[in-house]
Amino acid sequence: MPASNAPPPCSVLLLAGGRGQRMGGRDKGLLEWRGRPLIAWLHELVRPLSDDLIISCNRNAERYAPYADRLVSDQDSDFQGPLAGIRAGLAAARHSQLLVLPCDAPLVDRPLLDALLERAGSKPAVVRQGQYWQPLFCLLPTALRDDLERAWQAGQRSPQRWLDSLAPTPLDCPLDDARLANLNTPELLAAARPD
Repeated sequence: MPASNAPPPCSVLLLAGGRGQRMGGRDKGLLEWRGRPLIAWLHELVRPLSDDLIISCNRNAERYAPYADRLVSDQDSDFQGPLAGIRAGLAAARHSQLLVLPCDAPLVDRPLLDALLERAGSKPAVVRQGQYWQPLFCLLPTALRDDLERAWQAGQRSPQRWLDSLAPTPLDCPLDDARLANLNTPELLAAARPD
């Protein structure tokens, strides 16, 4: 592939720091799906895109380490949600753009990621389905780390509300786009298994 068609260098953040409440407290990224942990599917997809693959995890660091160049965790130990992971990822990222994905979305594909990367600029690029933003599928300029830090210190904990304040660039996807399925309950994980 000619260099001119290559995506710009980016850091990648896989969010795996949640409590896993819908999974009975189990660590979602390490749950088996089609014979491999969910995190392995995302790792395989994004590894060619970056030399700076970051996983946000708050437990099981030794199990996540093989899938990342670096691990980050929330500064607080009480699971403050995905914005805490994004905050840690933005602080650690080495490139000017940070591609963010949740660990429980193994059906995401390269065309969707390429479409996000094509929207790289000074504003976030965020997947949108109809009127609904999907804030955990986004591309963030790392220059926004100070803006996020100010919002965090002011009490913001919602990725949706923080991104809304930045007038993001949309990547429109159909409402029924299977690539965006979060396998975040035992039922969804089981239903997505092959016959």
